[in-house]
Amino acid sequence: MGGAADGEQGGKERIWQMEVRIAPQMTVMEKLKILADAAKYDVSCSSSGSSRRNDGTGIGNTLAAGICHSFAADGRCISLLKILFTNECIYDCRYCINRCSNDVPRASFTPDEVCDLTMEFYRRNYIEGLFLSSGILYSPNYTMELICETIHKLRTVHRFQGYIHVKAIPGADPALIQRAGYLADRMSVNLEMATAEGLREMAPNKHRNNILKPMRQIQNGIAENRSDLALYRHAPRFCEAGQSTQMVIGALPESDYQILSVAESLYDKFSLKRVYYSAFVNVNEDRELPAAESGPPLLREHRLYQADWLLRFYDFKADELLTKERPNFNMEIDPKADWAVRHLEYFPVEINSADYRTLLRVPGVGVKSAKRIVAARRFGSLTFDDLKKLGVVLKRALYFITCDGRMLYRTRLEENYIVQSLTYQNRMGRGEKLPFMTDGTAYRQMSLWDEGMLSG
Repeated sequence: MGGAADGEQGGKERIWQMEVRIAPQMTVMEKLKILADAAKYDVSCSSSGSSRRNDGTGIGNTLAAGICHSFAADGRCISLLKILFTNECIYDCRYCINRCSNDVPRASFTPDEVCDLTMEFYRRNYIEGLFLSSGILYSPNYTMELICETIHKLRTVHRFQGYIHVKAIPGADPALIQRAGYLADRMSVNLEMATAEGLREMAPNKHRNNILKPMRQIQNGIAENRSDLALYRHAPRFCEAGQSTQMVIGALPESDYQILSVAESLYDKFSLKRVYYSAFVNVNEDRELPAAESGPPLLREHRLYQADWLLRFYDFKADELLTKERPNFNMEIDPKADWAVRHLEYFPVEINSADYRTLLRVPGVGVKSAKRIVAARRFGSLTFDDLKKLGVVLKRALYFITCDGRMLYRTRLEENYIVQSLTYQNRMGRGEKLPFMTDGTAYRQMSLWDEGMLSG
């Protein structure tokens, strides 16, 4: 068995050497330009949730202090060296610029090159850690071995103790997934599409079971490691910052309800830390997919992130926010306000008596402001001025709350009227110039906003 393994490893080394001889020689900076650009469509690179500290023998840590953040052209905050190990790929996914049928410049790092780049970028305070994904080079096992070798060298040879997020390659040996889990702070496996049918259509080489299998392994490994840490203080940590995934949004006619239901199921069944939503960009100019001229559905992506926040922190359920009869969000107002105007029977809410869970459902009231309200009202009744100081966004909340039985001003609890007013706010916030509403009460409201009396 050992001889077979040695023969396989020797074969891989010969393949690598042959590739190096045949491929044109590139500098590390040329590779970086290709492989950093190739990684820009992968958005699941959050670094929250890890507390790995420097023990005095290495470099870096995962704490936020002293981290220098940069921003991509589309506004996303990037604080990690975000690269692909290689953009070579044996798969032919319709949404991916790196698919095997595309004629694009190809490059591959070596493990030492990734280590050197990470260390040099960190020393210059450009990054807080590494986000390493990859195309599939030769096979899932071959690619996962290279990723494991890279992060093992970072941890042991370079003594890098900063944040590392790596992709678990679907179809790779479970032993390799486990090894990576003990070296990385977070791992992710991209679900790609919300439905199995969508995955078959967009990525015919990928299978849903191969994606869910490493997700389950990582979940079980985290649970087992938690038990080990309870017994042994210095036990090695497994994927301390949890796992995440990503779905492509807008490539297929999947509804927001389907996408959000899948996300809710992933949170419940696989204990995911985050589900990321990536607005589809037709980089391959596929005529059967949404045209690039219309632009990626960024507002839809934004609404899904807002709804995802409601699932994780506001105790909402997917079937409360959307239904099969009403499967998509109103793009003009946020999902929480959309839910509120469709359930006006619960409003207005009395701020001085409502429980914490009820306060969370009021548009304009967040987790922090709800906690502050519960704490502050023990010392007396709250007024609208108090709410503003506590962080409540009054220009959204004023339709849905009372203080000591009184609303901020007389207004109608009527769905169309509130939606029209909130839509006006959002469009004005985006810089659109719209005519004033003819309703006198609404005009009074606009005047108050202009005077700054209802800002928040």
